[in-house]
Amino acid sequence: MNEKHYVNTIARKIKCGGKKKKEIKRQLLMDIHMREKQGERLEDVISQMGTAKEIADGFNENISAKEQKQYVRNKVLKIAASAAAVLAFLILLVYWMLPKSAAIEKSKYFNKEQVEAAMKETIELLDAGDYTALQEGAILQMQPLLNEEEMAEAKELLSDDWGERRQFGAVYMAELVQGGRHFAVGEITVTYENVSATYRLTYDKDMRLAGIYVR
Repeated sequence: MNEKHYVNTIARKIKCGGKKKKEIKRQLLMDIHMREKQGERLEDVISQMGTAKEIADGFNENISAKEQKQYVRNKVLKIAASAAAVLAFLILLVYWMLPKSAAIEKSKYFNKEQVEAAMKETIELLDAGDYTALQEGAILQMQPLLNEEEMAEAKELLSDDWGERRQFGAVYMAELVQGGRHFAVGEITVTYENVSATYRLTYDKDMRLAGIYVR
């Protein structure tokens, strides 16, 4: 333990304002340095002065109850302010991470006609089983999922036999912002011979496929 650490430990236990505490620290350091200049070892000086608690208790005995109450009150307020700041930061972080939607027409990143064309192209590739093309146009995380086995399992949840595609229905889309990232999300119901399937397709800013959900 050096002089500053010892004095700072004492100061943290003294219940007074910052100005008085600063003066006490200055005086304690001066006393220790003076005794060291006279040839005393720091270990001996600290041993003779006493523990940090003992010295702090001595100072606190001479500090008025009113000043000590004010010190405690200020300390509580500082802790409360710090907790409020942390809470505000967490709220902002959660808000930033939560997905927020906006009209695709107001997007700076996506064009409604382009997104609709991409959706229909994705569905046509799925129906054709062209997984190579699908993987080439998808983000890395999606590529392992774009294969015949995975897609067959998804389709079987609706029907074992979809039949041929008949027509595309209306397209609904929006821009989704999550964690600072922008996505276009669209839904379209497609009619097949034996079933109607609703696709929810997600694309990133580069119009790469980032998500598929079929129901």
